[in-house]
Amino acid sequence: MDSPSSRCTTYSSAVSFPLKKLIGRFSAHHEVSWFRDVLYVSCKKEGDLLDRGAFIFPYGAAVMWGLSPQQEKSILGTLKKEEDQPYEVTEKESYTYIYESKAAIVSDQITLPTRQLEAKLAFSHGLAQSIKLSVFEGAAQKTIAKTKDIPAQLAKHGKISLSRKQIRKMRGSLFIERSSINLHFDVLDVPEYFWEHFELEPIYTLTANYLDLETRVEILNQRLDVIHDLFEVLGNELNHQHSSRLEWIIILLIAIEVVASFVREIF
Repeated sequence: MDSPSSRCTTYSSAVSFPLKKLIGRFSAHHEVSWFRDVLYVSCKKEGDLLDRGAFIFPYGAAVMWGLSPQQEKSILGTLKKEEDQPYEVTEKESYTYIYESKAAIVSDQITLPTRQLEAKLAFSHGLAQSIKLSVFEGAAQKTIAKTKDIPAQLAKHGKISLSRKQIRKMRGSLFIERSSINLHFDVLDVPEYFWEHFELEPIYTLTANYLDLETRVEILNQRLDVIHDLFEVLGNELNHQHSSRLEWIIILLIAIEVVASFVREIF
């Protein structure tokens, strides 16, 4: 199970990969091919009976089949040279795989029904979406964790102990996180590849069901709703602070006018 031929590892290290640029880098030492909008880098050596390689997805995910840790590190090193908006930490998930007559995935072991690359690609689409979803889930959870004390402060004290500048910065941070997820949310839809290769869609479907993609997307949406609610809380607090400031200015102006009138009456 631990031999290189049975390793299947997924990575997500950046927001996106520029596949056209990567063709030039990989083609110098590897055979590369296209599967619609997915780049395949073959690492098969002379004499190998099984194909080994990596599927590179434009949304910053890679699924590697049958590679040793050293080979995976080499592929990742090449990706690092061209990746757009790299993450601070690379997300990773690991599986094993075997060949049998029927496609399946149980206990993180993938059963490939054929040795053709198309079967690996069908599994890879679901695996790549899962690793990308893990990135989104982590980002949303971190954002919520950073701001979890705000509703409690509001409930206990009736206000938030943050300055207007701090509130603006926090709103900006929330907006960036939410926008980053929403802009790339479409990668979690059923890939267009299966519109033309519908015979492979059952493999993708069983992968998506095993990885619970639909439920996880629903939970992610709920987390985004929580972030949206935090937007509303911070926005209301910012408006409240602004209104309070205007009220104090008006009170101060009235007080000055009263004092001025009093002084005129005396002198």
